[in-house]
Amino acid sequence: MQFGYTKADYDALTGTEKAFILKAYEDKVVSDSTMLASAVLNAVSNAFRKKGKPFQKLWKKKPKHTSKEQQQTTISGVLAADAKQGTAWIDAIYAANGRKRRKKVE
Repeated sequence: MQFGYTKADYDALTGTEKAFILKAYEDKVVSDSTMLASAVLNAVSNAFRKKGKPFQKLWKKKPKHTSKEQQQTTISGVLAADAKQGTAWIDAIYAANGRKRRKKVE
């Protein structure tokens, strides 16, 4: 029922496919219970923290990994756009945020 199969669809599956579905369900249950346990542990540790100690975040941000080729193509695209159009777009971003751009001292 949780996977959206009808009885006829489920009966049409082979034994190996049924085993894979059961394993996927088991992995989901384990993942959900692990996530709940870590959330409860985090909440309890935050509740009993010492005064002045910062809260522990439940989710930590992970940086996105990119390949060197993708980085090089992105950088070359930005440099090409700068050479073609100039850096007026940077000034526009600073102006929209009410800030002044520092000029390079050569």
